[in-house]
Amino acid sequence: MNEIEVILVEDDPTVREGSAQALDLAGFTVRDFDSAEPARELLQAHCRAVLVTDVRLPGMSGLDLLAAVRAVDPELPVILVTGHGDISMAVQAMHDGAYDFIEKPYSSEQLAEVVRRAADKRRLQLEVHELRQRLAHSQGIDAALLGNVPAMRELRRLILDVASQPAD
Repeated sequence: MNEIEVILVEDDPTVREGSAQALDLAGFTVRDFDSAEPARELLQAHCRAVLVTDVRLPGMSGLDLLAAVRAVDPELPVILVTGHGDISMAVQAMHDGAYDFIEKPYSSEQLAEVVRRAADKRRLQLEVHELRQRLAHSQGIDAALLGNVPAMRELRRLILDVASQPAD
């Protein structure tokens, strides 16, 4: 199964390595970056990822990265992390589409749990997108009868057999 990858953006090497290790131990595949630009280039619409980013970064900020990612894929879960947060910043980030907002210091368990929920959400989003794509490209009986279990395949076969018989 194609798993959800965690894209981690954190300029502090100690925090980045600790967070990457915690997520790795929790079973996630992690790609980490020390700035926003390479992560932004990597993230595309419908990619199998969630983004965890610090708010304060050199160059492009985490809030700017959130806006850039939302322009490409408005459903991609973005988790913002900061050691300098305030309530108004958190409210604004959530209003701008952040999935969650975590304040430093945070525990490994807290980070892993938030990422796990975001990854579950992403899996469901991608499954819905894939099913909608399949439905849009389905024709004939496949469009009318959804499902790929043996009973549905047999039902389709029977309907096509009956439909091909002359009516008296």
